[in-house]
Amino acid sequence: MSAIERDIPACNITIDKEGTWYYSGVEIIRKEIINYFYQNLKKDEFGRYIIESEDDCCYLDVEDTPYVIKAIYKTVTELNNEECINLLLSDQCLEKLDPSTLWVGNDNVLYCGVKNHAFNARFSRASYYQIAHFIEHDTDKDEFFVLLNKTPYYIRGVKL
Repeated sequence: MSAIERDIPACNITIDKEGTWYYSGVEIIRKEIINYFYQNLKKDEFGRYIIESEDDCCYLDVEDTPYVIKAIYKTVTELNNEECINLLLSDQCLEKLDPSTLWVGNDNVLYCGVKNHAFNARFSRASYYQIAHFIEHDTDKDEFFVLLNKTPYYIRGVKL
């Protein structure tokens, strides 16, 4: 039975655009609870966010994205000397950026795909300023890109 065929109630849980979790309007501050929710976070076939465990399932409201990028770290791998950008996500996981997923949305907010492209993540203001150091402008194409390992990754949706 698909998630839509089941009678799934609302969780009364929301995630604001900064990645803060709330239950009935009150901020959830216990990290172990938020981590449990992240571990059980899924999207249904209509793109709605659900928390689904063995015993329970409910819908939650997400203002923008469930994941927010809190910080970025540009590194060079020891194994093959390749440049990469690591993302510190709001679930405290460190994940390698897939630069081909970078895009700009409304109000010039930067996003990318995370969790094997299952979710979008919003760059926080701090992480945006960090990655901005690595964004370059192609004057011939009038487009912006991130250069990693001599490969330009153009950022979709950028307009001057």
